Amino acid sequence: MLQNTWNATLYEGKHAFVWKYGEDLLNLLSPQPGEKILDVGCGTGQLTAKIAENGAIVTSIDADAAMVEKAKLNYPNLEFTVADARSFQFDIEFDAVFSNATLHWIPEAEAVINSIYCALKPGGRFIAEFGGKGNVKLITDALYQALEIKSPLSWYFPSIGEYTTLLEKQGFDVSYAVLFDRPTPLPDGEAGLRNWLTMFASRFFANSTQQEVIKTVEEQLKPILYKDGTWTADYRRLRIVAMRES
Repeated sequence: MLQNTWNATLYEGKHAFVWKYGEDLLNLLSPQPGEKILDVGCGTGQLTAKIAENGAIVTSIDADAAMVEKAKLNYPNLEFTVADARSFQFDIEFDAVFSNATLHWIPEAEAVINSIYCALKPGGRFIAEFGGKGNVKLITDALYQALEIKSPLSWYFPSIGEYTTLLEKQGFDVSYAVLFDRPTPLPDGEAGLRNWLTMFASRFFANSTQQEVIKTVEEQLKPILYKDGTWTADYRRLRIVAMRES
């Protein structure tokens, strides 16, 4: 799996929408005092802290050491650990597993689902949102063209049918699944798409060609995604609520 080089400062400074949009997902999680909750892909910790404000006991993991280090600095009283979503293990069982804007980074979906299933107690719930089928299609198509490649980049954007089938195969009961468009304005004016590509797509091109690729993508997409001084990413999100069967 290609590894992204994360810039925690750029993430917090220019991409706060990642966790701000995720706050709405907390309503589906509905964390209760004393519940043990695992946050998979915690980033720099903002949603972990929101969950903890409700009195839940939160454990958080992220595969990127820089993100975890920044999360620990932001919230020193909370627990953050570097761990791989495909293979993590804990000695305790969780009441719920929560994940926002993470699972589209991991093509090995079955391994992730197995890890989540094993982490939950029987009857425990899994609440997630991530990129679904058609997510940032305009941007990825422009990247394919600029990079002169035909095979898909290694994001994972499943349909409802694909993902719920994997969950049910593992032993989850899916009670809610929705795929929806969420056009997302990118901050910082004309630099918005450039910041987004630098943050989220840097692994797909070498440093020597980065500026050239970004410029090509910007030129192709400006008539479509840039209006009134703001870039808007063509996000499409998949939101899931499932329960580990007893």
